[in-house]
Amino acid sequence: MVAQNGKFAVVLLSGGLDSMVAGGLAREAGYRVLALTIDYNQRHRVELRAAAKVATALNAMSHIVLPLDLTAFGGSALTADIEVPKGGVGDEIPVTYVPARNTIFLSLTLGLAEVAAANDIYIGVNALDYSGYPDCRPEFIEAFQKMATLATKAGVEGHPIRINTPLQFMTKADIVREAHRLGLDAGLSWSCYDPTPDNKHCGQCDSCRLRSKGFEEAGLPDPTVYATRPGKA
Repeated sequence: MVAQNGKFAVVLLSGGLDSMVAGGLAREAGYRVLALTIDYNQRHRVELRAAAKVATALNAMSHIVLPLDLTAFGGSALTADIEVPKGGVGDEIPVTYVPARNTIFLSLTLGLAEVAAANDIYIGVNALDYSGYPDCRPEFIEAFQKMATLATKAGVEGHPIRINTPLQFMTKADIVREAHRLGLDAGLSWSCYDPTPDNKHCGQCDSCRLRSKGFEEAGLPDPTVYATRPGKA
C-alpha cells in the first residue's frame, strides 16, 4: 500500500463536492491519492457510489470503503429514524450532525495514513458555508493535529502526519469554482441528505440548498438533478 513514487496522501472521500475538491487539490499539489470512504450506513447511501466515481476521476491508487455502522449509535437524522429538516439553514447545530463524526473518521484516516506511510491527510471541512457542525471548525482541526502528533509513532519520531484542510475558509461558491478550475465533473459528486427513491437530490435539505447556492453564486451551471427547485440557504 505504500507509494513507491512521489508524495502520497490519504484523502477522506465522502463522495460530496467538498471532498472531491480536496482530493483534486491534493492531486494538483503532486500527491498520489489513497482514498478512504467510511460506509457508516448513512441514509444517503447513494453517496458511496458517488465516492467510487470520484475516486476514479482522481486516479486514486486505491479506494478503501470501510464499514462502520453508526446506526448502532443513532443520534442523527443521517443514522436514525429522524426527519431530515427542510426549512433552510438555521443558527443551531442541526439534527443532521452525526455525533463526533469527523473525530471518528479522522482517527481512522490517521491510522491508515500511518500504516501506509503517508505524511499527509486531506479532508474537505469548511467553516464558512456549512451547516453549523462543530467538527468542521478550524479549532477542531488544530486540536486534532496536536493529538495526531502525540498519538502516533510517526509523530513521536518527529515525522507528524499533517492534516490538510484546503477548503477551510472557502465559501461554497469558491469550492464550485475550484472544481471547475481543476477540471473536475461536479456532477459526479453527491450532497443530498434525503435522496428521493429514484436517487435525485431532494432540493430542500440544508446540503442541497448550500450546493445550489454555491453554483448560483459562482455563476456556473449546476449539473445536479433536483426533485424540487432548491430554496434559499
